[in-house]
Amino acid sequence: MPSDVASVEPMNLSPRGELGAQLRLATPLAAQQVGLVLMSLVDTAMLGRYHPDALAGAGIGNALTFAITCLGLGIVLGLDPLIAQALGAKEGARTPALLRDGVGVAVRVGAAITLALCAVPVVLGLAGVEPAVADEARVYVYARALGTVPFLCQIALRSFLQAHGRTTPLIVAVIVGNVVNAVLDWILIFGEPRLGIPALGSIGAAIATSAIVVGTAAYYARAAGAISRTLPVPATAPPPATRDIFRIGTPIGLQLFAEVAAFALAGVLAGRLGATPAAAHQVALQLASVPFSITIGIGAAAAVRVGLAVGAGDPVAARRAGLTSLALGAAVMSTSATIFVLAAEPLAAIFTDRAAVILAAIPLVQIAAVFQLSDGAQAVAAGALRGAGDTRAAFIANVFGHYLLGLPVALALTFALDLGARGLWWGLSVGLTGTAVALIARFLWLTARPIARAQRP
Repeated sequence: MPSDVASVEPMNLSPRGELGAQLRLATPLAAQQVGLVLMSLVDTAMLGRYHPDALAGAGIGNALTFAITCLGLGIVLGLDPLIAQALGAKEGARTPALLRDGVGVAVRVGAAITLALCAVPVVLGLAGVEPAVADEARVYVYARALGTVPFLCQIALRSFLQAHGRTTPLIVAVIVGNVVNAVLDWILIFGEPRLGIPALGSIGAAIATSAIVVGTAAYYARAAGAISRTLPVPATAPPPATRDIFRIGTPIGLQLFAEVAAFALAGVLAGRLGATPAAAHQVALQLASVPFSITIGIGAAAAVRVGLAVGAGDPVAARRAGLTSLALGAAVMSTSATIFVLAAEPLAAIFTDRAAVILAAIPLVQIAAVFQLSDGAQAVAAGALRGAGDTRAAFIANVFGHYLLGLPVALALTFALDLGARGLWWGLSVGLTGTAVALIARFLWLTARPIARAQRP
């Protein structure tokens, strides 16, 4: 068995065995997620040295782009439990057909989202964002929209690769992508007169990101094709899974949109406070995204391990897998919280050399330390529930946590009590905590009984 095939390990493991299986699968998935965030960190660091308007505009543009794209991302993630549960039920021959259906969904949904993104910049004027910042955000969104379809195809291909335990292509792609992204950022953001390339600022960063997305999708497709050729041809054609992908994935998309939109809204509100608070918000958000990306990787591993257990008809193993993932997430986020408290200023200085932005970012980074455990727990629990095929609970929990709890607190603290960007971040903290509590409770309740598979052959 290849060394990177952790997902197909048996489910009847001891707690220590389950921890080992989780680490073997979650480590490369988390490393891939960190690598993806690193690209964004490089964008932020370079734009922070280009101009505050570019930094703030790209931050707002990225948040809005990702919020809309999350609708499609979630729908395509409906493929996760279908592939994992098929493998758990010893029906691996069905997985190439599932992948084809997933890519078909990615293309159709991605085309619709690309059109929707073209209308997003209208929100900036209505929200009262400073004109210079709004202009940077507008061109950034247009350039990023070009990568929507390949990005969603990349997610479908990643679901196939991670469920089969082939995580090496994910790591290779993210390492090469980071190197190429850094070079393209330097050339496109600051310009290269010898090549006749002018300084493009935020649009240069967006073009670099879209180019990396296209290349990564092509590389994933090659790796997935190699796996498909080794699998037996099913005796009968598998039933179409498009409807199941939409049924399972749509609540995931709504959940992700609800969560990311809350942060995007916070970014827009920070933009109303001025360029410096908006830039500080972006710096703190980028720092918080690093440990969060690790827990996203752990959550992806939880989705695979829980899905395998459900496919094998073993609710005890599903519960053990989910709880192990939550423990791993707690360990990661406890460490990051400590670092944020002790090193807020030097961490903020990584992204900008402007004293006013650093000073404004320090309290936001320290507030981010407070919600680390909640942020990690809700990400991992959502992954575990996705593996079990329960995707509606995460959507409901996010609406409750962010919009009934977090947003009212954020608005009151920011504007009524005049706490500025700090009020926004305290509101985000309240929302994440409420979401985490609800999702963990749901997972514990669900795994106390047998769990039905998401799709039957």
